[in-house]
Amino acid sequence: MLPIIYQDEFLVAINKPHGLLVHRSFIANDTDQFAVQMLRDQLGRKVYPVHRLDRKTGGVLLFALNEEVNSLMQQQFQEGNVQKTYHAVVRGFTESEGFIDYPLKKEDGTSQEALTNYRTLKHAEVPFAVGKHPTSRYSLVELKPTTGRMHQLRKHMAHILHPIIGDRPHGCNKQNKYFKEQLNMDTMLLHASQLAFRHPVNNAPVMIAAPIQSEFSRMLDLLDLAPLSI
Repeated sequence: MLPIIYQDEFLVAINKPHGLLVHRSFIANDTDQFAVQMLRDQLGRKVYPVHRLDRKTGGVLLFALNEEVNSLMQQQFQEGNVQKTYHAVVRGFTESEGFIDYPLKKEDGTSQEALTNYRTLKHAEVPFAVGKHPTSRYSLVELKPTTGRMHQLRKHMAHILHPIIGDRPHGCNKQNKYFKEQLNMDTMLLHASQLAFRHPVNNAPVMIAAPIQSEFSRMLDLLDLAPLSI
């Protein structure tokens, strides 16, 4: 059963597990489980994903329950009227806060404006000898993208040399290998924590929050970056 964190007669949101695809994809033939089909079967009705999350990203995933609401919600996302909040664990000590303005290329090679705000919640230095140093530094950051480009947060954090732990191919291979082999972690430490928007039918403010999941929580404890309460 998928964890439902919000539901009314027009919308439903789940806390998508890390590793679950949103829908079928020709590039992922190693699984027959997809959030769209699972939620459809769970509710016994058709559902429409109004946005996307990467396979390895967990957190708030919103669906519409009819085509009209789906269109209205997609319009809100496209116009930047949905406030998105993520949490991530990244390599190194980030600045207390920052703004990343770094255009990203589309598949056709053209560039798109891409903007991300971030703030640091906690730093930690732990005795992980990943490279030549006896310790490793990590940061827990809150990310607020104001545009919605593919892999935006992953590419932006890599661009400022603070890649998200567990990110492949944009992350740090040494860190990812250490976390997989030494800590038995095979996910990405990026979580979609909140969505805030105006309800497409009654215009009431809606804020949906998704608790961090067990593997993310385990890593926060190991890295001395806990607690994170959202």
